[in-house]
Amino acid sequence: MALFLISSRKTVHQLVTLSQRCYSSCSKMKRGLLLGVYEGDSGNDVVLTPAAAKYNELVNGKLVTNINLAGPKIKKTKTRVFWGLENAQHACVAVVGLGKKNVGINVLEEIDEAKENIRTAVAAGCGALENVDVKEIDVEPMGDAEAAAEGSLLASWIFQEFKNKSKQKVLPNVSLYGSDQADSWEIGKIKAQAQNWARRLADTPANLMTPTIFSDTVTSVLRSLTNVQVIIHDKQWAEDKKMGSFLSVSRGSVQEPKFLEIHYKGADNTSEAPIALVGKGVTFDAGGISLKSPGNMDEMRADMGGAACVVASIKAAAELKLKVNIVGLIPLTENLPSGSATKPGDLVIAMNGKTIIVDNTDAEGRLILADALCYAAEFKPKLTLDIATLTGAMGVALGAAATGVFSTDATYWEALKTAGTFTGDRVWRMPLWQHYNNKMTKPVKAADVNNMAKVKGGGACSAAGFLREFASDACPWMHLDIAGVMSSNNDDLNYLHGGMSGRPTRTLIQFLRQLSA
Repeated sequence: MALFLISSRKTVHQLVTLSQRCYSSCSKMKRGLLLGVYEGDSGNDVVLTPAAAKYNELVNGKLVTNINLAGPKIKKTKTRVFWGLENAQHACVAVVGLGKKNVGINVLEEIDEAKENIRTAVAAGCGALENVDVKEIDVEPMGDAEAAAEGSLLASWIFQEFKNKSKQKVLPNVSLYGSDQADSWEIGKIKAQAQNWARRLADTPANLMTPTIFSDTVTSVLRSLTNVQVIIHDKQWAEDKKMGSFLSVSRGSVQEPKFLEIHYKGADNTSEAPIALVGKGVTFDAGGISLKSPGNMDEMRADMGGAACVVASIKAAAELKLKVNIVGLIPLTENLPSGSATKPGDLVIAMNGKTIIVDNTDAEGRLILADALCYAAEFKPKLTLDIATLTGAMGVALGAAATGVFSTDATYWEALKTAGTFTGDRVWRMPLWQHYNNKMTKPVKAADVNNMAKVKGGGACSAAGFLREFASDACPWMHLDIAGVMSSNNDDLNYLHGGMSGRPTRTLIQFLRQLSA
Protein backbone atom coordinates (compact mmCIF):
# COMPACT_ATOMS: atom_id res chain seq x y z
CA MET A 1 0.00 0.00 0.00
CA ALA A 2 2.82 2.40 0.84
CA LEU A 3 4.50 1.73 -2.50
CA PHE A 4 1.18 2.38 -4.29
CA LEU A 5 0.70 5.74 -2.55
CA ILE A 6 4.24 6.83 -3.42
CA SER A 7 3.68 5.74 -6.98
CA SER A 8 0.33 7.51 -7.10
CA ARG A 9 1.77 10.74 -5.74
CA LYS A 10 4.60 10.55 -8.26
CA THR A 11 2.14 9.99 -11.07
CA VAL A 12 -0.02 12.91 -9.95
CA HIS A 13 3.07 15.10 -9.69
CA GLN A 14 4.08 14.15 -13.23
CA LEU A 15 0.60 14.89 -14.55
CA VAL A 16 0.47 18.28 -12.82
CA THR A 17 3.95 19.15 -14.12
CA LEU A 18 2.95 18.13 -17.66
CA SER A 19 -0.23 20.18 -17.41
CA GLN A 20 1.72 23.22 -16.19
CA ARG A 21 4.23 22.88 -19.02
CA CYS A 22 1.47 22.54 -21.59
CA TYR A 23 -0.42 25.50 -20.10
CA SER A 24 2.75 27.59 -20.21
CA SER A 25 3.31 26.57 -23.83
CA CYS A 26 -0.30 27.36 -24.71
CA SER A 27 -0.11 30.80 -23.10
CA LYS A 28 3.14 31.55 -24.87
CA MET A 29 1.90 30.47 -28.29
CA LYS A 30 -1.49 32.18 -27.75
CA ARG A 31 -3.23 29.99 -30.35
CA GLY A 32 -6.02 27.55 -29.65
CA LEU A 33 -8.58 25.55 -31.58
CA LEU A 34 -12.29 25.26 -30.80
CA LEU A 35 -14.04 22.06 -31.86
CA GLY A 36 -17.62 20.89 -31.35
CA VAL A 37 -19.25 17.68 -30.20
CA TYR A 38 -22.88 16.61 -30.09
CA GLU A 39 -24.59 14.65 -27.36
CA GLY A 40 -24.99 11.01 -28.32
CA ASP A 41 -28.32 9.23 -28.24
CA SER A 42 -27.47 7.50 -24.97
CA GLY A 43 -26.55 10.79 -23.35
CA ASN A 44 -23.26 9.36 -22.11
CA ASP A 45 -21.28 9.48 -25.33
CA VAL A 46 -20.31 12.20 -27.78
CA VAL A 47 -20.52 12.52 -31.55
CA LEU A 48 -17.75 14.53 -33.18
CA THR A 49 -18.54 17.16 -35.78
CA PRO A 50 -16.95 16.45 -39.19
CA ALA A 51 -14.17 18.96 -38.45
CA ALA A 52 -13.54 17.44 -35.03
CA ALA A 53 -13.45 13.95 -36.55
CA LYS A 54 -10.83 15.05 -39.09
CA TYR A 55 -8.78 16.62 -36.33
CA ASN A 56 -9.02 13.41 -34.30
CA GLU A 57 -7.51 11.55 -37.25
CA LEU A 58 -4.79 14.20 -37.54
CA VAL A 59 -3.71 13.61 -33.94
CA ASN A 60 -4.01 9.81 -34.20
CA GLY A 61 -7.12 9.51 -32.07
CA LYS A 62 -5.77 11.48 -29.11
CA LEU A 63 -8.75 13.83 -29.11
CA VAL A 64 -11.28 11.07 -28.45
CA THR A 65 -8.89 9.40 -25.99
CA ASN A 66 -8.67 12.58 -23.92
CA ILE A 67 -12.42 13.16 -24.07
CA ASN A 68 -13.07 9.64 -22.80
CA LEU A 69 -10.49 9.97 -20.04
CA ALA A 70 -12.12 13.18 -18.84
CA GLY A 71 -15.59 11.63 -19.04
CA PRO A 72 -17.30 11.48 -22.43
CA LYS A 73 -20.52 13.31 -21.58
CA ILE A 74 -20.19 16.98 -22.59
CA LYS A 75 -23.43 18.90 -22.09
CA LYS A 76 -24.46 21.86 -24.22
CA THR A 77 -22.07 24.86 -23.83
CA LYS A 78 -19.83 22.91 -21.43
CA THR A 79 -16.19 23.10 -22.47
CA ARG A 80 -13.06 21.06 -21.87
CA VAL A 81 -9.59 22.27 -22.75
CA PHE A 82 -6.80 19.85 -23.63
CA TRP A 83 -3.10 20.62 -24.01
CA GLY A 84 -0.37 19.02 -26.05
CA LEU A 85 -2.48 17.05 -28.54
CA GLU A 86 -0.26 18.34 -31.34
CA ASN A 87 3.05 20.13 -31.61
CA ALA A 88 2.31 22.13 -34.73
CA GLN A 89 -0.36 24.82 -35.08
CA HIS A 90 -2.38 24.60 -31.86
CA ALA A 91 -1.08 24.07 -28.37
CA CYS A 92 -4.59 24.12 -26.88
CA VAL A 93 -7.77 22.46 -28.07
CA ALA A 94 -11.14 23.28 -26.54
CA VAL A 95 -14.06 20.93 -27.07
CA VAL A 96 -17.54 22.42 -26.54
CA GLY A 97 -20.93 20.72 -26.38
CA LEU A 98 -23.44 21.61 -29.10
CA GLY A 99 -26.37 19.73 -27.59
CA LYS A 100 -28.45 17.31 -29.66
CA LYS A 101 -27.45 16.95 -33.31
CA ASN A 102 -30.79 16.82 -35.09
CA VAL A 103 -32.57 19.86 -33.69
CA GLY A 104 -34.11 22.53 -35.90
CA ILE A 105 -36.77 25.22 -35.64
CA ASN A 106 -38.63 25.13 -32.35
CA VAL A 107 -42.10 26.34 -33.32
CA LEU A 108 -43.13 27.23 -29.78
CA GLU A 109 -39.92 29.14 -29.05
CA GLU A 110 -39.84 30.60 -32.59
CA ILE A 111 -36.12 29.99 -32.85
CA ASP A 112 -33.75 27.85 -34.88
CA GLU A 113 -32.25 25.83 -32.04
CA ALA A 114 -29.43 24.41 -34.15
CA LYS A 115 -28.11 27.88 -34.98
CA GLU A 116 -28.64 29.26 -31.49
CA ASN A 117 -26.94 26.23 -29.92
CA ILE A 118 -23.90 26.97 -32.08
CA ARG A 119 -23.83 30.66 -31.09
CA THR A 120 -24.01 29.91 -27.39
CA ALA A 121 -21.55 27.01 -27.64
CA VAL A 122 -18.82 28.91 -29.48
CA ALA A 123 -19.28 31.84 -27.08
CA ALA A 124 -18.66 29.47 -24.16
CA GLY A 125 -15.72 27.81 -25.93
CA CYS A 126 -14.04 31.10 -26.80
CA GLY A 127 -14.51 32.20 -23.20
CA ALA A 128 -12.82 29.04 -21.94
CA LEU A 129 -9.83 29.64 -24.20
CA GLU A 130 -9.64 33.28 -23.14
CA ASN A 131 -9.52 32.11 -19.53
CA VAL A 132 -6.26 30.29 -20.26
CA ASP A 133 -4.86 33.39 -21.94
CA VAL A 134 -5.33 32.27 -25.56
CA LYS A 135 -5.55 35.30 -27.84
CA GLU A 136 -5.55 33.57 -31.25
CA ILE A 137 -8.58 31.31 -31.63
CA ASP A 138 -9.46 29.15 -34.63
CA VAL A 139 -13.12 28.10 -34.67
CA GLU A 140 -14.40 25.21 -36.75
CA PRO A 141 -17.69 25.73 -38.69
CA MET A 142 -19.75 23.66 -36.20
CA GLY A 143 -22.10 22.75 -39.06
CA ASP A 144 -23.08 26.41 -39.66
CA ALA A 145 -20.16 28.78 -40.05
CA GLU A 146 -22.41 31.86 -40.14
CA ALA A 147 -23.78 31.14 -36.67
CA ALA A 148 -20.31 30.18 -35.42
CA ALA A 149 -18.88 33.50 -36.60
CA GLU A 150 -21.72 35.43 -34.97
CA GLY A 151 -21.38 33.72 -31.60
CA SER A 152 -17.61 33.95 -31.42
CA LEU A 153 -17.23 37.55 -32.66
CA LEU A 154 -20.07 38.91 -30.54
CA ALA A 155 -18.77 37.14 -27.44
CA SER A 156 -15.18 38.25 -28.03
CA TRP A 157 -16.00 41.98 -28.10
CA ILE A 158 -16.56 44.36 -25.18
CA PHE A 159 -16.85 48.14 -24.97
CA GLN A 160 -13.69 49.41 -23.27
CA GLU A 161 -12.06 51.99 -25.53
CA PHE A 162 -12.07 54.74 -22.90
CA LYS A 163 -10.31 52.67 -20.26
CA ASN A 164 -6.66 53.27 -19.50
CA LYS A 165 -4.67 51.34 -22.09
CA SER A 166 -2.88 49.39 -19.37
CA LYS A 167 -6.22 48.19 -18.00
CA GLN A 168 -7.85 47.26 -21.27
CA LYS A 169 -8.48 43.59 -21.87
CA VAL A 170 -6.64 42.16 -24.86
CA LEU A 171 -9.43 40.88 -27.07
CA PRO A 172 -8.84 37.61 -28.92
CA ASN A 173 -8.50 37.36 -32.67
CA VAL A 174 -11.05 34.82 -33.93
CA SER A 175 -10.68 33.04 -37.28
CA LEU A 176 -12.29 30.20 -39.20
CA TYR A 177 -10.53 26.85 -38.94
CA GLY A 178 -10.06 25.46 -42.44
CA SER A 179 -11.59 26.65 -45.69
CA ASP A 180 -14.93 24.86 -45.38
CA GLN A 181 -17.89 27.31 -45.38
CA ALA A 182 -15.63 30.36 -45.73
CA ASP A 183 -18.39 32.35 -47.46
CA SER A 184 -20.88 31.61 -44.68
CA TRP A 185 -18.29 32.60 -42.08
CA GLU A 186 -17.79 35.94 -43.85
CA ILE A 187 -21.55 36.63 -43.77
CA GLY A 188 -21.69 35.89 -40.05
CA LYS A 189 -18.60 38.02 -39.48
CA ILE A 190 -20.16 41.02 -41.27
CA LYS A 191 -23.38 40.64 -39.26
CA ALA A 192 -21.56 40.37 -35.93
CA GLN A 193 -19.24 43.29 -36.67
CA ALA A 194 -22.26 45.41 -37.62
CA GLN A 195 -23.95 44.61 -34.30
CA ASN A 196 -20.71 45.34 -32.44
CA TRP A 197 -20.56 48.75 -34.16
CA ALA A 198 -24.14 49.43 -33.05
CA ARG A 199 -23.12 48.42 -29.52
CA ARG A 200 -20.16 50.79 -29.61
CA LEU A 201 -22.26 53.73 -30.86
CA ALA A 202 -24.93 53.14 -28.22
CA ASP A 203 -22.50 52.69 -25.33
CA THR A 204 -20.36 55.76 -26.07
CA PRO A 205 -20.93 58.48 -23.41
CA ALA A 206 -23.37 61.13 -24.58
CA ASN A 207 -20.84 63.98 -24.43
CA LEU A 208 -18.76 62.02 -26.94
CA MET A 209 -21.72 61.07 -29.15
CA THR A 210 -23.66 64.27 -29.80
CA PRO A 211 -25.78 64.68 -32.95
CA THR A 212 -22.80 66.24 -34.72
CA ILE A 213 -20.32 63.58 -33.58
CA PHE A 214 -22.75 60.78 -34.51
CA SER A 215 -23.19 62.26 -37.99
CA ASP A 216 -19.44 62.69 -38.51
CA THR A 217 -18.67 59.20 -37.17
CA VAL A 218 -21.19 57.52 -39.44
CA THR A 219 -20.01 59.53 -42.44
CA SER A 220 -16.38 58.54 -41.86
CA VAL A 221 -17.33 54.84 -41.74
CA LEU A 222 -19.86 54.68 -44.57
CA ARG A 223 -18.32 57.01 -47.15
CA SER A 224 -15.71 54.42 -48.15
CA LEU A 225 -18.36 51.81 -49.02
CA THR A 226 -19.56 51.24 -52.57
CA ASN A 227 -22.96 52.68 -53.56
CA VAL A 228 -23.41 54.58 -50.27
CA GLN A 229 -24.07 58.31 -50.03
CA VAL A 230 -24.36 60.20 -46.73
CA ILE A 231 -26.00 63.64 -46.40
CA ILE A 232 -25.97 65.60 -43.14
CA HIS A 233 -28.85 68.10 -42.94
CA ASP A 234 -28.69 71.00 -40.49
CA LYS A 235 -31.28 72.82 -38.41
CA GLN A 236 -32.05 75.31 -41.18
CA TRP A 237 -32.90 72.44 -43.55
CA ALA A 238 -35.31 71.02 -40.97
CA GLU A 239 -36.90 74.43 -40.53
CA ASP A 240 -37.32 74.75 -44.29
CA LYS A 241 -38.99 71.32 -44.29
CA LYS A 242 -41.34 72.56 -41.54
CA MET A 243 -40.30 69.77 -39.17
CA GLY A 244 -41.76 71.51 -36.14
CA SER A 245 -42.31 68.30 -34.21
CA PHE A 246 -38.67 67.20 -34.54
CA LEU A 247 -37.27 70.64 -33.79
CA SER A 248 -39.42 71.04 -30.69
CA VAL A 249 -37.42 68.30 -28.96
CA SER A 250 -34.09 70.01 -29.63
CA ARG A 251 -35.01 73.37 -28.09
CA GLY A 252 -33.66 72.56 -24.64
CA SER A 253 -30.13 71.68 -25.79
CA VAL A 254 -27.21 73.80 -26.94
CA GLN A 255 -26.24 70.94 -29.27
CA GLU A 256 -27.59 71.62 -32.75
CA PRO A 257 -29.90 68.94 -34.14
CA LYS A 258 -28.92 67.08 -37.28
CA PHE A 259 -30.90 65.00 -39.74
CA LEU A 260 -28.88 62.21 -41.30
CA GLU A 261 -29.89 60.91 -44.73
CA ILE A 262 -28.16 57.82 -46.11
CA HIS A 263 -28.67 56.24 -49.53
CA TYR A 264 -27.56 52.75 -50.49
CA LYS A 265 -28.24 51.78 -54.09
CA GLY A 266 -27.59 48.06 -54.43
CA ALA A 267 -30.46 47.01 -56.71
CA ASP A 268 -29.74 46.36 -60.38
CA ASN A 269 -32.24 49.12 -61.09
CA THR A 270 -30.99 52.07 -59.05
CA SER A 271 -34.33 53.86 -59.53
CA GLU A 272 -36.24 50.99 -57.95
CA ALA A 273 -38.35 52.02 -54.96
CA PRO A 274 -36.22 51.86 -51.80
CA ILE A 275 -36.84 50.47 -48.36
CA ALA A 276 -36.97 53.38 -45.93
CA LEU A 277 -35.29 52.72 -42.58
CA VAL A 278 -36.06 55.38 -39.97
CA GLY A 279 -34.06 55.35 -36.73
CA LYS A 280 -34.69 57.29 -33.54
CA GLY A 281 -31.55 59.31 -32.79
CA VAL A 282 -31.93 60.90 -29.36
CA THR A 283 -28.29 60.97 -28.31
CA PHE A 284 -29.26 61.72 -24.72
CA ASP A 285 -32.72 61.81 -23.20
CA ALA A 286 -33.16 63.52 -19.85
CA GLY A 287 -36.90 63.78 -20.49
CA GLY A 288 -36.90 67.52 -21.12
CA ILE A 289 -39.09 69.53 -18.74
CA SER A 290 -40.82 66.23 -17.86
CA LEU A 291 -37.56 65.21 -16.22
CA LYS A 292 -36.76 61.53 -15.81
CA SER A 293 -35.88 59.93 -12.50
CA PRO A 294 -32.10 60.04 -11.95
CA GLY A 295 -31.91 56.27 -11.43
CA ASN A 296 -30.25 54.72 -14.48
CA MET A 297 -30.63 57.94 -16.44
CA ASP A 298 -27.07 57.40 -17.71
CA GLU A 299 -28.44 54.57 -19.88
CA MET A 300 -30.27 57.20 -21.91
CA ARG A 301 -27.02 57.67 -23.83
CA ALA A 302 -28.37 54.67 -25.76
CA ASP A 303 -31.68 56.30 -26.66
CA MET A 304 -30.22 56.48 -30.16
CA GLY A 305 -30.17 52.66 -30.35
CA GLY A 306 -32.57 52.72 -33.29
CA ALA A 307 -30.28 55.06 -35.21
CA ALA A 308 -27.30 52.83 -34.41
CA CYS A 309 -29.17 49.79 -35.68
CA VAL A 310 -30.09 51.54 -38.95
CA VAL A 311 -26.57 52.71 -39.80
CA ALA A 312 -25.07 49.34 -38.85
CA SER A 313 -27.59 47.52 -41.03
CA ILE A 314 -26.86 49.76 -44.00
CA LYS A 315 -23.14 49.17 -43.49
CA ALA A 316 -23.70 45.41 -43.57
CA ALA A 317 -26.00 45.67 -46.60
CA ALA A 318 -23.26 47.45 -48.53
CA GLU A 319 -20.58 44.95 -47.44
CA LEU A 320 -22.84 42.04 -48.39
CA LYS A 321 -23.68 43.77 -51.70
CA LEU A 322 -27.39 43.21 -51.19
CA LYS A 323 -29.54 43.76 -54.28
CA VAL A 324 -31.83 46.32 -52.71
CA ASN A 325 -32.11 50.10 -52.48
CA ILE A 326 -32.24 51.61 -48.99
CA VAL A 327 -32.75 55.12 -47.69
CA GLY A 328 -31.83 55.65 -44.03
CA LEU A 329 -33.40 58.62 -42.25
CA ILE A 330 -32.20 59.57 -38.77
CA PRO A 331 -33.35 62.63 -36.81
CA LEU A 332 -30.65 63.41 -34.23
CA THR A 333 -31.08 65.56 -31.13
CA GLU A 334 -30.71 65.73 -27.36
CA ASN A 335 -33.76 66.09 -25.11
CA LEU A 336 -32.81 68.33 -22.19
CA PRO A 337 -34.56 70.80 -19.84
CA SER A 338 -33.74 74.49 -20.07
CA GLY A 339 -35.39 77.89 -20.27
CA SER A 340 -35.87 77.40 -24.00
CA ALA A 341 -37.14 73.82 -23.84
CA THR A 342 -40.61 72.80 -25.00
CA LYS A 343 -43.08 72.89 -22.10
CA PRO A 344 -45.81 70.36 -21.31
CA GLY A 345 -48.98 71.57 -23.01
CA ASP A 346 -47.18 73.34 -25.85
CA LEU A 347 -48.47 72.94 -29.40
CA VAL A 348 -46.18 71.99 -32.28
CA ILE A 349 -46.86 71.40 -35.98
CA ALA A 350 -45.48 68.39 -37.83
CA MET A 351 -44.28 68.33 -41.43
CA ASN A 352 -47.63 67.01 -42.68
CA GLY A 353 -49.46 69.92 -41.06
CA LYS A 354 -50.96 67.99 -38.15
CA THR A 355 -50.94 69.81 -34.83
CA ILE A 356 -49.68 68.06 -31.70
CA ILE A 357 -50.18 68.88 -28.04
CA VAL A 358 -47.00 67.89 -26.18
CA ASP A 359 -48.45 66.72 -22.90
CA ASN A 360 -45.23 64.99 -21.85
CA THR A 361 -41.84 66.10 -23.15
CA ASP A 362 -40.40 62.69 -22.20
CA ALA A 363 -42.50 61.19 -25.00
CA GLU A 364 -40.05 62.77 -27.43
CA GLY A 365 -39.10 59.83 -29.62
CA ARG A 366 -42.47 59.79 -31.32
CA LEU A 367 -42.17 63.52 -31.97
CA ILE A 368 -38.93 63.27 -33.91
CA LEU A 369 -40.07 60.10 -35.72
CA ALA A 370 -43.30 61.81 -36.81
CA ASP A 371 -41.44 64.22 -39.08
CA ALA A 372 -39.01 61.54 -40.24
CA LEU A 373 -41.93 59.33 -41.29
CA CYS A 374 -43.47 62.25 -43.17
CA TYR A 375 -40.17 62.86 -44.97
CA ALA A 376 -39.82 59.15 -45.80
CA ALA A 377 -42.98 59.36 -47.91
CA GLU A 378 -41.19 61.69 -50.33
CA PHE A 379 -39.04 58.75 -51.51
CA LYS A 380 -42.12 56.64 -52.38
CA PRO A 381 -40.65 53.57 -50.63
CA LYS A 382 -41.91 50.02 -51.02
CA LEU A 383 -41.75 49.70 -47.23
CA THR A 384 -41.13 52.12 -44.37
CA LEU A 385 -39.67 50.60 -41.21
CA ASP A 386 -38.91 52.68 -38.14
CA ILE A 387 -36.93 51.40 -35.19
CA ALA A 388 -36.75 53.10 -31.82
CA THR A 389 -36.16 52.73 -28.08
CA LEU A 390 -39.63 54.18 -27.76
CA THR A 391 -41.47 53.04 -24.63
CA GLY A 392 -40.71 51.53 -21.26
CA ALA A 393 -44.07 49.81 -21.67
CA MET A 394 -42.54 47.52 -24.28
CA GLY A 395 -39.95 46.35 -21.77
CA VAL A 396 -42.78 45.63 -19.34
CA ALA A 397 -44.68 43.66 -21.98
CA LEU A 398 -41.89 41.54 -23.45
CA GLY A 399 -38.82 42.05 -21.26
CA ALA A 400 -35.59 41.37 -23.10
CA ALA A 401 -36.92 38.32 -24.96
CA ALA A 402 -38.00 40.02 -28.19
CA THR A 403 -38.50 43.25 -30.10
CA GLY A 404 -42.11 44.39 -30.31
CA VAL A 405 -43.34 44.94 -33.86
CA PHE A 406 -46.38 46.78 -35.16
CA SER A 407 -47.12 46.17 -38.83
CA THR A 408 -49.71 47.16 -41.42
CA ASP A 409 -48.61 44.33 -43.73
CA ALA A 410 -48.76 40.60 -42.91
CA THR A 411 -46.29 39.56 -45.62
CA TYR A 412 -43.53 41.85 -44.42
CA TRP A 413 -44.28 40.85 -40.83
CA GLU A 414 -43.88 37.15 -41.64
CA ALA A 415 -40.57 37.90 -43.37
CA LEU A 416 -39.30 39.76 -40.31
CA LYS A 417 -40.49 36.98 -38.03
CA THR A 418 -38.60 34.44 -40.17
CA ALA A 419 -35.49 36.61 -39.92
CA GLY A 420 -35.76 36.68 -36.12
CA THR A 421 -36.13 32.91 -36.00
CA PHE A 422 -33.00 32.60 -38.14
CA THR A 423 -30.85 34.99 -36.07
CA GLY A 424 -32.10 34.02 -32.62
CA ASP A 425 -32.95 37.70 -32.03
CA ARG A 426 -36.70 37.32 -32.03
CA VAL A 427 -39.60 39.66 -32.77
CA TRP A 428 -43.19 39.58 -31.56
CA ARG A 429 -46.18 41.15 -33.27
CA MET A 430 -48.22 43.65 -31.27
CA PRO A 431 -51.71 45.00 -32.08
CA LEU A 432 -52.00 48.03 -34.33
CA TRP A 433 -55.69 48.71 -33.87
CA GLN A 434 -57.70 51.89 -34.41
CA HIS A 435 -58.55 51.60 -30.73
CA TYR A 436 -55.05 52.86 -29.90
CA ASN A 437 -55.11 55.63 -32.53
CA ASN A 438 -58.32 56.91 -30.94
CA LYS A 439 -56.58 57.17 -27.57
CA MET A 440 -54.21 59.71 -29.14
CA THR A 441 -56.73 61.72 -31.18
CA LYS A 442 -60.30 61.68 -29.87
CA PRO A 443 -59.75 63.12 -26.37
CA VAL A 444 -57.79 66.04 -27.87
CA LYS A 445 -59.82 69.24 -28.35
CA ALA A 446 -57.10 71.83 -28.96
CA ALA A 447 -55.16 69.95 -31.67
CA ASP A 448 -55.21 67.00 -34.05
CA VAL A 449 -53.28 64.61 -31.81
CA ASN A 450 -51.79 64.34 -28.35
CA ASN A 451 -48.33 62.85 -27.76
CA MET A 452 -49.58 60.91 -24.70
CA ALA A 453 -52.68 58.83 -24.12
CA LYS A 454 -54.97 59.98 -21.32
CA VAL A 455 -55.52 56.44 -20.04
CA LYS A 456 -53.18 53.96 -18.38
CA GLY A 457 -52.08 50.72 -20.01
CA GLY A 458 -51.10 49.85 -23.54
CA GLY A 459 -48.39 52.50 -23.67
CA ALA A 460 -46.39 50.85 -26.43
CA CYS A 461 -49.55 50.34 -28.49
CA SER A 462 -50.79 53.91 -28.12
CA ALA A 463 -47.32 55.20 -29.07
CA ALA A 464 -47.55 53.11 -32.24
CA GLY A 465 -51.01 54.58 -32.78
CA PHE A 466 -49.49 58.05 -32.59
CA LEU A 467 -46.85 57.18 -35.21
CA ARG A 468 -49.50 55.70 -37.48
CA GLU A 469 -50.95 59.21 -37.80
CA PHE A 470 -47.76 60.22 -39.63
CA ALA A 471 -46.85 57.06 -41.56
CA SER A 472 -47.89 57.13 -45.21
CA ASP A 473 -50.85 55.00 -46.27
CA ALA A 474 -49.26 54.64 -49.71
CA CYS A 475 -46.91 51.84 -48.62
CA PRO A 476 -46.62 49.20 -45.88
CA TRP A 477 -45.24 50.37 -42.55
CA MET A 478 -43.62 48.59 -39.62
CA HIS A 479 -42.68 50.05 -36.25
CA LEU A 480 -40.09 48.24 -34.09
CA ASP A 481 -40.00 49.19 -30.41
CA ILE A 482 -36.61 48.04 -29.08
CA ALA A 483 -36.73 49.57 -25.60
CA GLY A 484 -36.84 46.14 -23.95
CA VAL A 485 -33.80 44.80 -25.83
CA MET A 486 -31.69 47.98 -25.65
CA SER A 487 -29.40 46.67 -22.92
CA SER A 488 -27.77 43.25 -22.62
CA ASN A 489 -27.73 43.56 -18.82
CA ASN A 490 -31.23 42.11 -18.60
CA ASP A 491 -31.05 39.19 -21.04
CA ASP A 492 -29.55 35.73 -20.76
CA LEU A 493 -27.51 35.64 -23.97
CA ASN A 494 -24.00 34.44 -23.14
CA TYR A 495 -22.59 35.99 -26.32
CA LEU A 496 -23.43 39.55 -25.23
CA HIS A 497 -21.45 40.71 -22.20
CA GLY A 498 -23.11 43.66 -20.47
CA GLY A 499 -23.60 47.18 -21.79
CA MET A 500 -25.79 48.01 -24.76
CA SER A 501 -26.84 45.11 -26.95
CA GLY A 502 -27.01 46.46 -30.51
CA ARG A 503 -30.16 44.38 -30.95
CA PRO A 504 -31.84 43.61 -33.30
CA THR A 505 -29.22 44.57 -35.89
CA ARG A 506 -28.65 41.02 -37.17
CA THR A 507 -32.38 40.44 -37.56
CA LEU A 508 -32.76 43.60 -39.62
CA ILE A 509 -29.78 42.60 -41.78
CA GLN A 510 -31.26 39.13 -42.32
CA PHE A 511 -34.61 40.72 -43.20
CA LEU A 512 -32.86 42.85 -45.84
CA ARG A 513 -31.05 39.75 -47.14
CA GLN A 514 -34.37 37.98 -47.59
CA LEU A 515 -35.85 40.94 -49.45
CA SER A 516 -32.74 41.14 -51.60
CA ALA A 517 -32.97 37.47 -52.51
